[in-house]
Amino acid sequence: MLQITSIGEILFDVFKDDKKLGGAPFNFIYHIIKLTGKGNIISRIGNDENGNKILNYFNSKKISSDHLQIDKQLPTGKAIVNLDEKKIPNWIIDKVCAYDFIEMKDDIDELIRKTDCLYFGTLAQRKSVSRNTIQSLFNRQIKYFCDLNIRQYYFTKEIIELSLRASDVLKINEDELVLLNNRFLHEKYDLIKSAVQIKNSYDIDLLCVTCRENGSYLFRKDEIDYYRPSVYKAVDTVGAGDAYAAVLCIGYLEEWDLKKLNKTANDFAGKIVMIRGALPENDEFYNEFKIVD
Repeated sequence: MLQITSIGEILFDVFKDDKKLGGAPFNFIYHIIKLTGKGNIISRIGNDENGNKILNYFNSKKISSDHLQIDKQLPTGKAIVNLDEKKIPNWIIDKVCAYDFIEMKDDIDELIRKTDCLYFGTLAQRKSVSRNTIQSLFNRQIKYFCDLNIRQYYFTKEIIELSLRASDVLKINEDELVLLNNRFLHEKYDLIKSAVQIKNSYDIDLLCVTCRENGSYLFRKDEIDYYRPSVYKAVDTVGAGDAYAAVLCIGYLEEWDLKKLNKTANDFAGKIVMIRGALPENDEFYNEFKIVD
């Protein structure tokens, strides 16, 4: 049985008329739990109304909150979501909140020893406390899945480079690939050439480049697969990348071939864009994609 852990932000996505629980590491592990039957998240929430809502939600969904730290001073994270005409979100993210102060504790070290794959991104590395905790978990005898998730100006070249060097699997969107090309390769951008060079330069086993409605590319060894899904009528695209990442991680660990991996991940993400927010309310949503009953 796969044991997958994520570390990083858990927050509320605040829409004009509603708010929904989110944060890429949480969205990712929620899908992992629903698809495989298990998974853990390491994060930090405030001792406030939103933090209590998260604890109640975890309890109602039978998700372990054992590795949710409670901050007595800082608030639970939130992000204001603005959707453009294509239903693609732009984010305004709190500058300082509880998930910036995830502390390294004995329970985390014990959990990682039992983990097959650790998921992480860059947003929760923006402040030194969480950054040091996350980076202290690198270089163990496990797999690492990095969903870069560049948000606003919350990154540095050093954070990105250390994340790339740690990664067995790297998931980025095309805008992020352009950024990596400009910061690290300093060559004329070409999607395939730039992706292959990043993969080879950082010894990445599987690299994914998502291109929104134009599908995604997977790069592994000398193989390249491109898949463009059918056009869906999107309600919003919040969390679509996290849904793709969850299936990508499972398929990588299960050693699926690239075509199956790319198609299944796209199909699952395609269903997510047809609902409001990142997470389905009904578990029946997962039935056709479940890995383990």
